[in-house]
Amino acid sequence: MKVGAHVSISGSRVSSDDETPPYDDVRNAIHRQLAFGGNCGQIFTTSPQVWAQPEISDEAATGFRTETAEKLEGPWVIHSAYLVNLCTPKDDLRRKSLESMQAELDAAEKLGVPYVNVHLGAHTGAGVEGGLDNAASVIDDLEVPDDVRILVESDAGSGTKLGGEFSHLAGIIDRTETDIGICIDTAHTLVAGNDLTTPDAVDETVGRFDDEIGLEYLEYIHLNDSKHDVGTHKDEHAHIGEGYIGADGMRAIVNHPGLRDLPFALETPTEDGRGFAWNIEKVLELRET
Repeated sequence: MKVGAHVSISGSRVSSDDETPPYDDVRNAIHRQLAFGGNCGQIFTTSPQVWAQPEISDEAATGFRTETAEKLEGPWVIHSAYLVNLCTPKDDLRRKSLESMQAELDAAEKLGVPYVNVHLGAHTGAGVEGGLDNAASVIDDLEVPDDVRILVESDAGSGTKLGGEFSHLAGIIDRTETDIGICIDTAHTLVAGNDLTTPDAVDETVGRFDDEIGLEYLEYIHLNDSKHDVGTHKDEHAHIGEGYIGADGMRAIVNHPGLRDLPFALETPTEDGRGFAWNIEKVLELRET
């Protein structure tokens, strides 16, 4: 099973080997992933709260590629900055979003990471159709490296944010000339109005996704339980099996024939004395051989 966590790259170089001296770079993510029991996962290349460019040395990139190939089973995904808004009608925000996404795509190519994940953002008055048109325009203005694919992530769907409905995800695929994929966040999918609490509900939701979008576009899953119920549009993640999706829903998701071979990245909380290691172990317990 390909399962891991969203891990930090920050701080001095952390290593399970006897390397000296320590150094600061993206390779920290690999050791942290292994320490949590993961074999794939997600990173930010820089702070997601500000407009900042990734700073990755050639040495760090080479080491990241090598250690990933030697020590991990599944692929990494880079999550774009939270400030990125592909749907915006505002020229300045569009420009900043495009520049930030281009930097992440270039970093992914340098690191050998096959995916850059991004939310569509909010249309802020442009309307659903206008917002999707805006997003497609930004995506098609990007220079996407041959070995990197943009993944549009499903959203909780609050306010004017797009991506909460499967039709939004299908709409961006239809509009863009770029070969993009989809990342489903299970918590977002639930609170956006799609039941994932039982095996039958998971079958129905996955079937609708396949009918409206196509499972061939689904490349990654953010595996998160939810602190809020179906259709509430409240984005707050819970420990695996302890939220509104629950153990039955999570078991159905990680064993579903249309989903089980995909990579899963957890964005579960660190609270109640439990963190990523506990949640990854829980996922592995739910997985059927």
